[in-house]
Amino acid sequence: MLGSVTGPGRLHRAVTGAADRLNDGTAHPRVIDLADARIAFADGRPPEQLDDETAQVVASIAHADAVVLATPVYRGSLTGALKNVLDHVPVDALESKPTGIIAMGATDHHFLGAERHLRDILAFFGALVAPTAVYLTSRDFEDGEPTADAGRAVDGLLRTVLGLAESVEGVTFGPAPLAARR
Repeated sequence: MLGSVTGPGRLHRAVTGAADRLNDGTAHPRVIDLADARIAFADGRPPEQLDDETAQVVASIAHADAVVLATPVYRGSLTGALKNVLDHVPVDALESKPTGIIAMGATDHHFLGAERHLRDILAFFGALVAPTAVYLTSRDFEDGEPTADAGRAVDGLLRTVLGLAESVEGVTFGPAPLAARR
């Protein structure tokens, strides 16, 4: 899922390029770009009651074998649009789900900002987060396209998350995240 509401840019090209390379017949990645999706503000209503694409996006997350969240760094953190989507997602949709993080910023100064916040959010869900993330900067692109090294990094994360999904299929993790305890 691409967490930016602006049109396709460098992060979009890096993620969709990796998804295209991964789509080899065994994996069927789907990229959800928040620039193209109409998502309501999370106001407590169930997604099915909203007159937009919120329910479809939440269902895609819930039914995915694995999820990769990609976000530009905005003010040292993830985008509000991505946080808003995550506010709609029920805990069980991400609980024990293999998840990866990709962040992109202009410089190295914010490399942990979005990742750290996303790890905290994903801990709330009890998601199974890959141990390392990808952080891209302007240096990782030439003429708007990801460099070979950047492509390998994103490809590696996607393969890691898929490997986690294959490894834990059918495994029950515990204890349940605090948010899931009733």
